[in-house]
Amino acid sequence: MSDAYKNAGVDIEAGERLVKAISPLVKATARPGSDPALGGFGGLFDLKAAGYDDPLLVSGTDGVGTKLMLAFATGRHDTIGIDLVAMCVNDVLAQGAEPLFFLDYFATGRLEEGVATDVVAGIAEGCRRAGAALIGGETAEMPGMYPDGHYDLAGFCVGAVDRDKVLPRMDAMKAGDVLIGLPSSGAHSNGYSLIRKIAEKSGLGWDDRAPFAENTLGDALLEPTRIYTKDLLPFAKAGRIKGLAHITGGGLTDNVPRALPETLLPRYDEAALTLPPLFAWLKDEGSLSEAEVRRTFNAGIGMVVIAGPDDANALLGDLPDARAIGELAAK
Repeated sequence: MSDAYKNAGVDIEAGERLVKAISPLVKATARPGSDPALGGFGGLFDLKAAGYDDPLLVSGTDGVGTKLMLAFATGRHDTIGIDLVAMCVNDVLAQGAEPLFFLDYFATGRLEEGVATDVVAGIAEGCRRAGAALIGGETAEMPGMYPDGHYDLAGFCVGAVDRDKVLPRMDAMKAGDVLIGLPSSGAHSNGYSLIRKIAEKSGLGWDDRAPFAENTLGDALLEPTRIYTKDLLPFAKAGRIKGLAHITGGGLTDNVPRALPETLLPRYDEAALTLPPLFAWLKDEGSLSEAEVRRTFNAGIGMVVIAGPDDANALLGDLPDARAIGELAAK
């Protein structure tokens, strides 16, 4: 067999070995409705087997952004796949939908099997946390497209929600409804272009102790994005949530209003929004204003729940790390 394609930079055999290596990881994400086997031209999902009566499909796609540059710089690739899943499934959850299945796209100049396996292992772990099946994906080896050691990721999630449980329920919202914040696990996957500049300005290396944590700066900043599905989906299915806002780029400033009717606005309890150590460090080291921190980063709140007072009390009782951060007010 000719090695012309391999000599041009594409190793088909390496791709086949990768598929064999990740197959057990993919199978471990199986759930009702899925048969996550690799090798076909498309992934199949049986929506009826997932147990919905009058479902709408909700789809989401995203990447990880320049947080990837930290993975390249530190050589740590085992958590970036969790970020990829989280950014997609949290968006789908914000519509009240259960994430059902996920597909990934991994593109690189030269396929490094160990790196790719670590990335897919993270994706499988993210799917496990979200309750979604990893039913397919694509690995593209494109010589000359990416610098050595670099890759890019994209994720695609499809979820389902019964028609009468779609969020947000803007017609049910009213002044006095409670805003509940669920903490983030860190910076999640937003603001990393600025984070890297601030880290460079600080003079710290990725292996140095983080000023705001017990581990290294690189590990602290690679902390994977929290997935909120298992915390919040039972409340959404029970109709006890009026709206959800996934706090990504734009922070609380831009994302919460997306879940509200034009007649209402969020009124925050400033005492409940104290910056966690990471964001306080970014603020001080980067000479950022409070407004810049809140609009660039999640500032410690990864998901905001909108609920009536009674349902809010139940949610606060069931989720120990959730806290009331404000309420809705009339404009």
